[in-house]
Amino acid sequence: MTPLSNLPRWVFRVAAFYGILVLLPQYFLELGLGPALPEPMQRPEQFYGFVGVALVWQLAFLLIAADPIRYRRLMLVGVLEKLAFAVPVALLFVAGRVDAAVLVFGMIDLMLGLAFIAAFRATPSLP
Repeated sequence: MTPLSNLPRWVFRVAAFYGILVLLPQYFLELGLGPALPEPMQRPEQFYGFVGVALVWQLAFLLIAADPIRYRRLMLVGVLEKLAFAVPVALLFVAGRVDAAVLVFGMIDLMLGLAFIAAFRATPSLP
């Protein structure tokens, strides 16, 4: 087994564990257990919905890591999941609507999306 054949497993595992580590604490922000929010949440259902859907995607990344060949096509959907955050954050930053700290997380997602493309290319198709 070549190191390149392990790339998809590692990329998706790292992405999943990073995502869980970053997303799970956000459930506790409103309770005051995390950093102070700049203002009260106006639409908490949207915030918690985003966090919940993003956490479910981390489970999909673990699924892909478990069997990259079987779930190869799902890797491309994972790229879209990463771009769905990275691109709007970059545009919002340029417009002055989010600060640099948010941009950092968006760019991490962009890098993970690029790593997902590399993992897709390194994974053979099903016969």
